[in-house]
Amino acid sequence: MARSGDVSHMTDEMARSYRVAKVFRDNTDSINGMDFSPHGDVFVTSSVDESLTVYDVEKPGIKATVNSKKYGVENVTFTRNNNLVVHGSTKVDNAIRLLSLKDNKYLRYFPGHTETVTTIATHPTEDQFLSGSMDGTVRLWDFNMSNSWASIPFGTGRPVANYDPEGLVMAIGVGSEEIKLFDIRKIGAPFNTLKPRVQNAAQWTSLKFSPNGTYMLIGTNGSACYVVDAFLGSLVTTFGGYQNTSNGKSVSIEPCFSPDAQFVFLGSTDQRLHLYNINTKARIGILKSDHTGPILYTKFNPRYSMIATTCSLSCFWISTVSVASTRN
Repeated sequence: MARSGDVSHMTDEMARSYRVAKVFRDNTDSINGMDFSPHGDVFVTSSVDESLTVYDVEKPGIKATVNSKKYGVENVTFTRNNNLVVHGSTKVDNAIRLLSLKDNKYLRYFPGHTETVTTIATHPTEDQFLSGSMDGTVRLWDFNMSNSWASIPFGTGRPVANYDPEGLVMAIGVGSEEIKLFDIRKIGAPFNTLKPRVQNAAQWTSLKFSPNGTYMLIGTNGSACYVVDAFLGSLVTTFGGYQNTSNGKSVSIEPCFSPDAQFVFLGSTDQRLHLYNINTKARIGILKSDHTGPILYTKFNPRYSMIATTCSLSCFWISTVSVASTRN
């Protein structure tokens, strides 16, 4: 897939120009996880149909399908290795599994969680990852060891957690009310607790740092997501106005930042992609898609200046406006 240009400085015009360039219809049920490889040239999805699907990004097409009928799959995430992914399990146990896409072989299991794993994030510079579970813990792991090297209790509810871009700080969202920050080099008590004071009672379902580390983006199962100052914990803005009801129920919608940390892209249950400008705090566009169900996951691939979105389908979006034309 041809690159659409540098996105280190995106404009409203460029953001609004994204269009679906490729649609993949390889799953028979909802996609419950997706990620781009560290190099950006491979895309992977996990699905309720108990399969992992691997795609080539440069020449868009399916590379492989890996079935996991015994364990089930969810929350698939790449490691720092282009050929290795970790994923949660939906059957048998709550272990996390390390899979070689090259050999179609499980290399290691990570047991320890006693309830469903809802969050997996890999460290940006080390062979480590974190996981959060409904069992009330966030665990830290090394890919070379089966046992977690730290377990942090957070109480009840669904955890959201992630690393900052440098891998020095871990943030854990607790009770959909506050964010506890930990020094990853010396896990102990949190060194700070942020209280964004959001006005919506929706449950937090994802947490991401912006690429420059300035903001945190909180996704929810309600009709709003939040941008929070990563240092002060103050609420920068609330983005809403999108639909989040499917079959009478709200769902978890996971938004993403643009690479320049100036825009937020977010799906909806009416199959449209919503665009927001953080500086102006305004929604700047609503884009139609080829999706047939709720857009639950959205992720940006900086290398190819593209966006991926998923329901039971996967869509690749590219901008039809070059950066050069927006600066003339």
